[in-house]
Amino acid sequence: MTTEDEIKELLTKELNPINLEIINESYMHNVPKGSESHFKVKIVSEKFETLSMIEQHRLVNEILKNYIGNSKIHALSITSRTPTQWKKNNQSTRIDDKSPSCKGGFGK
Repeated sequence: MTTEDEIKELLTKELNPINLEIINESYMHNVPKGSESHFKVKIVSEKFETLSMIEQHRLVNEILKNYIGNSKIHALSITSRTPTQWKKNNQSTRIDDKSPSCKGGFGK
């Protein structure tokens, strides 16, 4: 099972998302070909309804803490929405948002 699949399984189990996208952005960075270290998560869940955005992100980070803590995930970008917010935005998690360019790593 890939890291991407593991992330999907964990978030699905814990948050029962209405919409979930996991994008491996490792290819955009200074890592070996085929790496799974840089991810973008776009998620819509009813469990976010009473939480602020920072609380939503903390919840996602908490669920993935064993992956972040052991360096399996080096970078994680999160776009989270409540179902209400998602419907208001025409069911868009703004998937066209571009991630910043890699600066080369190792302080470069």
